[in-house]
Amino acid sequence: MTSVANGSPTSGAVQRVLLVGADDEARRSLHLLLDRRGLSVAAGADLDAARRHLAAEPCDAVIAAHGIAVDVVQSPGAPPVIAVVRSRELPQTLALLAAGIADVVSEPLDELAVMLALRRLSSEVRSSRPPIEPMTSPALVGDGDAMRKLRVTIERIAPAKTTVLVLGESGTGKELVARAIHLASPRHDQRFVAINCAAIPAALLESELFGHVRGAFTDAVRDKTGLFEDANGGTLFLDEVGELPLALQSKLLRVLQEGEIRRVGDTASVHVDVRLIAATLRDLSTDVAAGRFREDLFYRLNVLPVHVAALRERADDIPQLARYFAQRHSVRHSREVGLADAAIEALRAQPWPGNVRELENVIERALVLADGPEISAEFLGSVMNLKPAAPTSDDAELSIKKATRLLERDLIRRALGATGGNRTNAAKLLEISHRALLYKMKEYGIS
Repeated sequence: MTSVANGSPTSGAVQRVLLVGADDEARRSLHLLLDRRGLSVAAGADLDAARRHLAAEPCDAVIAAHGIAVDVVQSPGAPPVIAVVRSRELPQTLALLAAGIADVVSEPLDELAVMLALRRLSSEVRSSRPPIEPMTSPALVGDGDAMRKLRVTIERIAPAKTTVLVLGESGTGKELVARAIHLASPRHDQRFVAINCAAIPAALLESELFGHVRGAFTDAVRDKTGLFEDANGGTLFLDEVGELPLALQSKLLRVLQEGEIRRVGDTASVHVDVRLIAATLRDLSTDVAAGRFREDLFYRLNVLPVHVAALRERADDIPQLARYFAQRHSVRHSREVGLADAAIEALRAQPWPGNVRELENVIERALVLADGPEISAEFLGSVMNLKPAAPTSDDAELSIKKATRLLERDLIRRALGATGGNRTNAAKLLEISHRALLYKMKEYGIS
């Protein structure tokens, strides 16, 4: 989808908006504002009215009062929801994001803030750009020590413009952490643009980041702005930054040092004001030593490192996450299915090499296949083949971390043996990404 222009919406942008909240002066003013922008606007006073409207006529976005917004998100067929809050406080914003809210605007409503929020729904690197891996992990759900520390870290670093490097395994929700930093920062009313560097061919990545001018190469039939210009004033999130080619790393370093970009084929530089947040599951210090990553760029990126814990390191959060996913997918699939306490304990016993993303996939699969109102531990064991780690015979060896690593190494070897060494098929059996498998093979010394 493309962005909302200053005037009427462009093709593929948000065009139909539902307003949910009391019929007061603020809602009427917002209705008039969106009408002037050429949008089709409907309104409902409460949750029941919103659900009736969504069932009768689809829309592209909902703008709802804070007290109703989360309930609207959980309604069947609900589009992205923008919550209207009285004041932007970090704990409240994080809670709304974890509940599935797409964006947050504060009262009194400002026309620019509302239109920017709608534009973010329309144009966060979609449409003409290559597909980007979707963000599915609610990385901020949980009340354990790791999550509390992460939320405190986000609150402390959000006001700064300094570059952030988000570290963590695949499936831990690094993009959601980056989005939370952006929404808690002074740039929250500007764009958050995300790109997965590993998902785009190296030959196209420079043009995607910096843009190009007409005639720069064979297919450059018109000028094109890059993601740095798209994110000007806001935040650019570079996922899998460790996959950048060395030649492109030097150009990224120049942007961080000078605050300027140069489009491919152009001779003039363009100033940009962008906060950069990068993420990787690689050990960049090891890549620096091996000559695969520039040392000077590493130090530029690693000013404010943020570590997102693997799910096995925050097992106390699994019950809350599991119930969150069960509720979320019950609404999505129009089924009321719960999780038995024994099933929760069975989930806690797993190593989860695919982290929160893997847990969500398991919950959704079990919910779809369940033929009753509750998912039992036996059902999980039969359908998902989930087995707790075998206890060690030596009572002195009671380290969960050591046992988890041994189990992971054994499962990887078994998967590779079952697929004749085919790493792609082995990754599918293990329910992790191909890149995560390669990372773990290297970590455990598996050839």
